[in-house]
Amino acid sequence: MTEDLSPAERYEAARKRAVEQATALASFREMYDFGLDPFQIESCQALESGKGVLVAAPTGSGKTIVGEFAVHLALSQGKKCFYTTPIKALSNQKYADLARRYGSDKVGLLTGDNSVNSDAPVVVMTTEVLRNMLYAGSRSLLGLGYVVMDEVHYLSDRFRGAVWEEVIIHLPESVTLVSLSATVSNAEEFGDWLDTVRGDTAVIVSEHRPVPLFQHVLAGRRMYDLFEEESSAKKREVNPDLTRMARMEASRPVHGRDRRRGRNMREADRERERRQRSRIWTPGRAEVIERLDAEDLLPAITFIFSRAGCESAVQQCLYAGLRLNDEAGRRRVREIVEERTAAIPDEDLHVLGYFEWIEALERGIAAHHAGMLPTFKEVVEELFLHGLVKAVFATETLALGINMPARSVVLEKLVKWNGEQHADITPGEYTQLTGRAGRRGIDVEGHAVVLWQRGMNPEALAGLAGTRTYPLRSSFRPSYNMAVNLVQQFGRHRSRELLETSFAQFQADRAVVGISRQVQRNEEGLAGYKASMTCHLGDFEEYAGLRRDLKDRENDLAKQGAVQRRAAAATALEKLKPGDVIHVPTGKFAGLALVLDPGLSAGRSNGHRGFDQVDGPRPLVLTAERQVKRLAAMDFPVPVEALERMRIPKSFNPRSPQSRRDLASALRTKAGHVRPEKHRRGRSAAVDDREIARLRAAIKAHPCHGCDEREDHARWGERYTRLQRDTKQLERRIEGRTNTIARTFDRIVKLLGELDYLRGDEVTEHGKRLARLYGELDLLASECLRERVWEGLSPAELAACVSALVYEARAADDAIAPKLPSGQAKAALGEMVRIWGRLDALEEDFRISQAEGVGQREPDLGFAWAAYMWASDKGLDEVLREAEMPAGDFVRWCKQVIDVLGQISAAAPTEDSTVGKNARKAVDALRRGVVAYSSVG
Repeated sequence: MTEDLSPAERYEAARKRAVEQATALASFREMYDFGLDPFQIESCQALESGKGVLVAAPTGSGKTIVGEFAVHLALSQGKKCFYTTPIKALSNQKYADLARRYGSDKVGLLTGDNSVNSDAPVVVMTTEVLRNMLYAGSRSLLGLGYVVMDEVHYLSDRFRGAVWEEVIIHLPESVTLVSLSATVSNAEEFGDWLDTVRGDTAVIVSEHRPVPLFQHVLAGRRMYDLFEEESSAKKREVNPDLTRMARMEASRPVHGRDRRRGRNMREADRERERRQRSRIWTPGRAEVIERLDAEDLLPAITFIFSRAGCESAVQQCLYAGLRLNDEAGRRRVREIVEERTAAIPDEDLHVLGYFEWIEALERGIAAHHAGMLPTFKEVVEELFLHGLVKAVFATETLALGINMPARSVVLEKLVKWNGEQHADITPGEYTQLTGRAGRRGIDVEGHAVVLWQRGMNPEALAGLAGTRTYPLRSSFRPSYNMAVNLVQQFGRHRSRELLETSFAQFQADRAVVGISRQVQRNEEGLAGYKASMTCHLGDFEEYAGLRRDLKDRENDLAKQGAVQRRAAAATALEKLKPGDVIHVPTGKFAGLALVLDPGLSAGRSNGHRGFDQVDGPRPLVLTAERQVKRLAAMDFPVPVEALERMRIPKSFNPRSPQSRRDLASALRTKAGHVRPEKHRRGRSAAVDDREIARLRAAIKAHPCHGCDEREDHARWGERYTRLQRDTKQLERRIEGRTNTIARTFDRIVKLLGELDYLRGDEVTEHGKRLARLYGELDLLASECLRERVWEGLSPAELAACVSALVYEARAADDAIAPKLPSGQAKAALGEMVRIWGRLDALEEDFRISQAEGVGQREPDLGFAWAAYMWASDKGLDEVLREAEMPAGDFVRWCKQVIDVLGQISAAAPTEDSTVGKNARKAVDALRRGVVAYSSVG
C-alpha cells in the first residue's frame, strides 16, 4: 500500500509511526499478547496527555487495562500509583495480578487488617484506607501521581458510597484520577462533576461487549431464545413461542380442582393439558447443570439470592450423582485444596464442613457466598479460573468485581430480598449479574439463562435484558468523623464550600436547574398578568387583594358553619335509640326509617356487626321499603329527631324477608302520615362578621371599584394569584434542595459544638480523638472513650463491647435477648446503650436523622458473646455453635472488630488509661485460627 503513497505522504506516515513508538502507550501495548480495543486506546491516550479519565464499560470488557496503564505511567515517571478497590477480595486479586506483572518489590497491599510492602511505588488498597490516609495527612501521599478507583459506581452504595466522594474531593490537585465504572446511564453527568472537582476529565463510554451475550429461557426440557433471530429491525422482538407459552400457562387453572375436571371435560382438552404440562415446568438445579453440560455451556454461575439456597443446590447436585471432573481433574483439585488449607488444624476443618466441601469440589461443584470462610471462597475462585470447578451456585455478591467470568450465567428467579421486602431485580442488577457470561479470549459467545417460573412475563424479561439503565446516584452524607477532620484541615467555612462540591449536591443542583427555569417562566407570566390587570383609576393589585381576602374569609366562615352543622347532626344521631322512627333527610335511602341499632360502639346488635365511631354514629335502620341498611354521617347533613317510637319484636330477624316485610308495614301504619318539620338553617355567620363588613366597605370605597373594565381586570388578577401561588411552591422546592449537604453539615457542627468537640474553627482534644475513629458509630465510640466506659476491662471484655459498634444482625430478632458476658462487660455494654440513648435524643434536638443516612444507630449486642468467647481462646466448634453463625460471617465480623480495635488503640488516651494497651491485646487475641487464615488480605 505504501507504493501508492506520494513521498510526502510516506514521510508523514513514517513520522506518525515514530511519534507513536515514542509514547508510553506503545511500550505498554508490547506487554500484552493481544491488541487493545478502541475504547482502551482512547482512554490510555487521554491519560498520557495529562487528563483524568472516566471509563464506563460493561463487565468483562477489559476496562482495568486503563488502570494498569496508569500503573505503567507512574512507574515510568518515577511517581506513585494507588489502586483502590471496594472490597478486600478484589484488592487481593489485583495485588496478585500486578505483583506477577511488575514484581512483588514494586507492588504493595493495604486492606485495613493487612499491610504488605506499603512503601512500594504501587499500592493496592481498599478505598477506606485511602480516605483515612487523606484525613491523617499520611507521608505515603508524597510523590503520588495517579489514583485508580476501580468499581467507582460503588459511590451509589448507601452505606459506604460517601467514601468514594470524600477521596475524589480531597485528593491533591496534582494527582491524576482514573475512574473505572460499570455501564451507567448518566456517565456524562458524572464526568461533568469530575470536571468541576478534578479538572479536565475525558469521559469514555463503551456499550460494546467483546464477547456477545445471548439470552435464553429454560423451560422443561427445552432452551428457548429470548429474542427472535436478529433482523434488520433495531428493536428485537420477543420469541413468540415464549409469549404463547405464557398465555397457555395463564389459561391453566392454578389448582387441580377446576370445574372442567368433571365428566364433561372433553378428552381433547385433557390431551392438550397433558401436552402443556409435559413442556412447561421449572427444571431442578441438577437438571439445569446436566442440560448446560450437554449443550457445552459450562462453566456456569447460577445466581441464587440465598446462602442456604446455594448450599442446598450443591447438595442436590451431589445427591443426583453429578460428576463434572475426570479422575485427573479430581486429583488436581485435591492437590490445590490441600495446599491452600494446610494451615488449618484438622479439628477446625471438621467444624467448617471441609470434607463435604472438598467432595463437591472434586466433582466440579461449589457454592460461593459471604457465609463461607474467606479461604474456602478463594479456593473456589482459583479452581473456577483453572476450569476445575464448572458449576458455582452464588449469591449476587459474586457479581461485585471478583474476576470469575463464566461461559454461562443462570438466574433462578428475577426477585430477591432487598433487606426489607422481596423486590424485582432492576435492569442494572440484571446487567451486572449476566455480565459475567462470556470469557474474553476463551468463549466465542456468552449465554444468560433464566429459568421459567410460573407467571413469568417474557416481555418484562426482555425489558430487563434490553435496558442498560443504571443511573449513578450519590449517597454522600456528612458524618461526625468527616466534620471534625474537615474543620481540622480547612476550617468551617472552607469545609462547607468543599461539601457543596460533592456529587450529591451537584445532582441536587442540576435538578434545581429545571425548577429554576420554570420559576423564571412563571415570573415572566406574572409580569404579563400584572400589566393586563393595570387599572387607570388606581392600584388594582391592592383591590384584587381585598376581594381575595373577602372570598377567603367567607370560605372560612362557610367551612366553620359546615363543621358546626355536622357536629350538631352527629350529636342528634347519638341521642337515637332502637325503636325511634326518623326521617332520613337525603341520600339513596331518604324517607321514613326505623332505628334498629344506633351504631354508637363496636359490637353486635340484632345480628349485625356494629362500627367504631371513627366517623360518628352509623345507625342501622329498616326503611319503609323493607331494606335494612347501615347509614353514614353523609346521609344526615342536618340534625334528625325521633318522630315516633315503635317496639321492635324480639323475634325480628333482619335476614328474613318476611320479618322485614311485617315490620316495614307496621312502620308505615304507625308513622306514614307524619310529616317531618323542615329544618330551618340558622342565620349565616357572615351577616354579623365585622371583618366581612370592613372588607366590603373597603372594596366599595376603592377607586377601582367604579372601573367599567373591573371584572376583566379581576379575571387577570385571579390568574396572577394562581400563578404566584404555584411559583412560591416551586421556590420552596428549590430552597429544600439547595445547600442540603451544607445545611446537614451545619447541624452536625452545632451538635459537635454542644458536646465540646468543636469550638468554632478549633478542634478540641475530644475532637482530635473523634477524627481517628471511622465507622457508623464513630461518635458513640468517642463518647465511650471520653466517659472511660471501657477502663478496667480485660481484652476479651473490650472485644465484646467494641463488637456492638460494628455488628448488625442480618435480620431483626427482637424476640430473643442476646447472650452477654457477665460482670464488667455486661455493665459496660449497658452503659454504651445508655450513652447512645442520650446521643439519639440530642440528634433529634438538632434534627439529625438516621433516615437521611446521618446519625448513630442503636448498638447491636448480638455478636458480643461470640467475640468474648473467641478472644477468651475458646475453640471454633464451641464458638460457632454458641453464635449460631456461618464461619464466613464470624470471620468477617471478627475482622471488623479488629479494625475498630486498632482505631481505638490509636485514639485512646495514653496517660492513666488501660484501653489502648488492652485494645492491642484484644486484636492479638482475636487474630488467631480461622480469623488469621487468608491468602493475603
